[in-house]
Amino acid sequence: MRKATRAVTRRGSGNIFVDLGLANADEHMLKARIVMFIGQRIEQLGLTQQAAAKRMGVSQPDVSDILRGRFEGFSLERLLGFVRALGSDVEIRLKQPANEGTSPSQTSAPSCPGLTRASIFLANVFYDADGLPGQARQ
Repeated sequence: MRKATRAVTRRGSGNIFVDLGLANADEHMLKARIVMFIGQRIEQLGLTQQAAAKRMGVSQPDVSDILRGRFEGFSLERLLGFVRALGSDVEIRLKQPANEGTSPSQTSAPSCPGLTRASIFLANVFYDADGLPGQARQ
């Protein structure tokens, strides 16, 4: 008779790519959120994959791959271009982490190395650097 083994579970980090130990996990999560937005936008517009492909400037099989989560061959810049091609605006904001104070010299001459958080705003859905939906903008 076999002994029953107990499964060990643990709470995820909120980013499956981090939990899987993938390099560039934050970028993977951000790309996944953008791809989800692209899929929602295609549905909102009532487009077929063929029509969406025409607007996006790619082939229908590329759209199919993207929507099925096979987007590793597409850069973040290109995915954001697809968002624009589907009629949505993109806003990218960089900011200091909330736990770092700012001095007057930092605000008058910001430096990129100190900026460790980025966020991307797509239409009315705002995603923070962790890929989590934030406050919708009006």
